Formats: sequence, C-alpha cells, structure tokens
Amino acid sequence: MNKYTNNPDGHSLVMSDNLILEHYGLNELNFESVNHYREKFAAVKPQHPWNGLETKEFLYKIGAWGKLRNSSKEGVTVAGLIMFSEERIITEVLPQYFLEYRESTGEMEAANWEKRFTSQDGTWSGNVYDFYFKVMNHMDSSHSFVQSALHEAVINALVHADYSGEGGIVIEKERNIVRLSNPGLLRIPADSAFSSGMSNLRNPNLFKMFILIGLCKRAGSGLKHIQSIWDAHQWKQPEFIQQNHPERTFFTMMFFPVDIAATYETDHQKTIEQEQDEGLGDWIHADIDNSINKVDNLVNKDLNLLNNNHNSINKSGYFIDKRDYSVNKPDNSLNNVLNSINKSSNSVNKMEYMDSDIHHEEIDEQLWKIAELARKKKRLHPSVMEQMILQLCAQRPLMLKELAYLLERTSDGLRNNYLAKLLEEGKIQLKYPNQPNHPRQAYMTKQHSRIDEM
Repeated sequence: MNKYTNNPDGHSLVMSDNLILEHYGLNELNFESVNHYREKFAAVKPQHPWNGLETKEFLYKIGAWGKLRNSSKEGVTVAGLIMFSEERIITEVLPQYFLEYRESTGEMEAANWEKRFTSQDGTWSGNVYDFYFKVMNHMDSSHSFVQSALHEAVINALVHADYSGEGGIVIEKERNIVRLSNPGLLRIPADSAFSSGMSNLRNPNLFKMFILIGLCKRAGSGLKHIQSIWDAHQWKQPEFIQQNHPERTFFTMMFFPVDIAATYETDHQKTIEQEQDEGLGDWIHADIDNSINKVDNLVNKDLNLLNNNHNSINKSGYFIDKRDYSVNKPDNSLNNVLNSINKSSNSVNKMEYMDSDIHHEEIDEQLWKIAELARKKKRLHPSVMEQMILQLCAQRPLMLKELAYLLERTSDGLRNNYLAKLLEEGKIQLKYPNQPNHPRQAYMTKQHSRIDEM
C-alpha cells in the first residue's frame, strides 16, 4: 500500500499537491520531461543558482520533491508526480486522472474529431507538463494575442483542476471556439473571476512550476489578460459554467463578435437562470410548491415535462409535425462562421444517421418525443437527463450514436457523464455484455432485456 507521509488520515477527497509520496522516488519520473523543464528553466533564468543543482535538489526547490524535517523520509510530491511522472504511475495515486485534447477544424458532427490524444494512449508520457506543450502545438495560431489567450486558458485549467475528481481535463477545439473543462469548482464566485483579478489556487505548487519557466505570472492575472483581449476585439466574453454532479468547471472561448456568438446558443447558464425566473410557460402544467429551492424547482419542472411528454405521445402525426428548434439562419456574410451551427440544426433528416434496424415508425415517434426536452434545453440537471435516457432505452435497445442524435449531445459526453454511471448502477445494460466492442452494441433497460428473452 502506498503511504502518504504527511496525511495522517490517508488519501483525502481533495489531495493537496504538496503531499509527499514517501514510496515514490526519482525512478517514478519521466526524465525526458524533467530535462526538458530544466532546459526551459535555464533559458528563462540563465544565471540562476538552481541550474547547478543535482536533480533531486532542483526538484526540491521547485516543489516537485518533498522532505519531512522531523525524519529522514522524503519523496515525490503530488505536484511533482502530476507534472513529471507517467500516466500509469500517476493513476496509482490518482485513479481518476485523465487528460484529453480533441479537435475538429471544419464543420463538426457529434464526436467526429479529426485530431485527438489522451493521457492513456501510450504514445507519450501522459503527464501535465508534456500535455501543455502538446496542446499548445495543436493550438498554434497566426495571431499572437489569440495564442497568448489560449495559453492562459490551458494553464488555468491545469492549475485549478481537482485531479482526484471525475472526468479529467478535456480541451475541445472547433473552428473559432475552444472549450476547456476540468474536475472541481472555482474557489471564488464565477461572476467575479474576471473582475476581481484574484484567484484561489487548488494546486499552488503546480502553478509555481509553470511560473518558474515563464509560462504564467501572478495568480488571477491570466483571466484579466483574456478579458482585455476580448474587449479590444469586441468578442463575446468567455464564460464559466459550474456543474455540481460531478463537480466540474467549463470555460468557453469564442473568437467572434457578440451578435454572432448569440446565435450559437452557448450561454447555457443564463438560459437556466432565465427559466428559473420565468418558468417554462405553456410547456409546464404541474403546480409546484413555491417554497422549493430554485434548483430543485427547475429539476422537478423538467421531470414533469419529461413524464408529460412520455405519457401523451400522439402517434398520428408528431413524427411529421415536430417542432423546428434550428437556429435562425444568419446573413450570407456570416455563413462561413456559422456552418457548424446550421449543420447541427434539427432540419437535418433525423433518420440519416441511424443504421440500426428500425421497422416501427410509432417507436421512432416516441423516441423523438421523449428526447424533446433535451433538444430544447442545452443544459439539463443530471437526474432529468438520466430519467430521459432510461425512458428511451425502455422503448428498444439504442446505440450510442442514436442516443447522441436524439438528445443532441456528444457521444463522449453521454458515455462519460451518464451511460457509464447508469451501467454501474444496474439501471441499464449492454445488449452484448460479453462483447463490449460489438459493432452494433446498444444500451437497454433490464425490463426490455426480459422482453427480448421471452
């Protein structure tokens, strides 16, 4: 068993990055990463006395190595492990650790990423230091101000992440849009993250290591820098969205003006707040107690709407007369920027992508109606989405891409945030449980499974 020497209670839910891992020595580090870091350090600080230190002492100075003063015990710190070790070793201490970059340079269909790498693919170390440089190589921009903003955003995600949390760090790049998400919530209010210029770091040692090689300045300055760039170009300001189950922070950057960005419908948090204040109008018929907490109120409304849709399906014509939730088409001068929006419009024939055996139009009408709320609202409470998935899978076994289309969510997002959890809880199961990679693998409820066996 690994021993965390300065944590008497063992492995905490949020592991401090200065924690000393007594039984993790220099041989647990990737020395290509360490040497590359030392070269960067020497280039930035050529006269610094640390350049002449041996490896262990140098790592101690930067916070990657720790020593207990009242004993002879020493070892790699959590920050040192994350920064310089390898994925297989890091996950021994932090089982949830995961890094991912994915990119679509053209018009993106759900999860059709043209470039993608993860900390698990075995072609590189999988540590945070190498991840930063791999990401920035892919995000190379002809505009230096854009490049500097992307750099600040990536560093911000890396130093604020809760590496013991679920989901890992995911960076997505589309044309003119970059989204970053990391486990853990901001430690200051999201609405003051830009204005205050202050920060409450979750990983101060990790941040120190980036500072020492000139990749960031004082805490809180990065977001102010990004804001100033967006103000100068009159772009839609980047936004934070906080998710509680599991705890995650999302940061979206759009490289075009406010009036264009508005049509992209990424302001999910404002949509939720508006619906909390105004309700859902004619969509909701339930009488909800006004004393309920606002968040619970919204969840109950969504669940009522979901159940009402499911119980009142009209098989005679909804398939043909479904509502059009497509984004209004922009002027011709904006078409190049907004092609990805129009591609995701519901005006696309919803049967084009489904290659599974579908013989009953009534079932398809039910599926389309059940998933209606998810297509209307870009942000749903997790419990609402789970209930919707269960209702869909109760109709018939559904492949991942079918669920992604019906719900207008990415395949990766559904798999990581909902399906894995529902499988673990036994609420759904695989159609081919002994062949996880079956080409026609599908998800279904146990009730449906019993019907198939009869």
